[in-house]
Amino acid sequence: MSNYEVVFIVRPDVATTQVDTLTKKFSDVVTSQDGKVAKTESWGLRSLAYRVKKHRKGYYVMLAVQGNGDMVNEVERQLRINDDVIRFLSIRVDELDEKPSIMMAPRRRGGDDAEKTAE
Repeated sequence: MSNYEVVFIVRPDVATTQVDTLTKKFSDVVTSQDGKVAKTESWGLRSLAYRVKKHRKGYYVMLAVQGNGDMVNEVERQLRINDDVIRFLSIRVDELDEKPSIMMAPRRRGGDDAEKTAE
């Protein structure tokens, strides 16, 4: 079985409970295709780098999954036909990291840390 990370962005006008429902739905698609969800992260409402389907923000969700190519094709198909999902990306990775991703780390402000790294 191969390892994949699937990140999708949900429209900002959707309720957070509906984002959780969508995450559960796509996790169920993975398990129904004999895959395994290793980790789920909800990165919350974030600004987009540019407008996507007239939206400037979106809810980001990342699924770390194990499975075969058919499972990924089915997940991508489900993401493509869902109107609430405005973008998605799935990539194959060598190994899944059990630690929280860099997106889950607390944000640092410029201040003293920026000065120390510049020296």
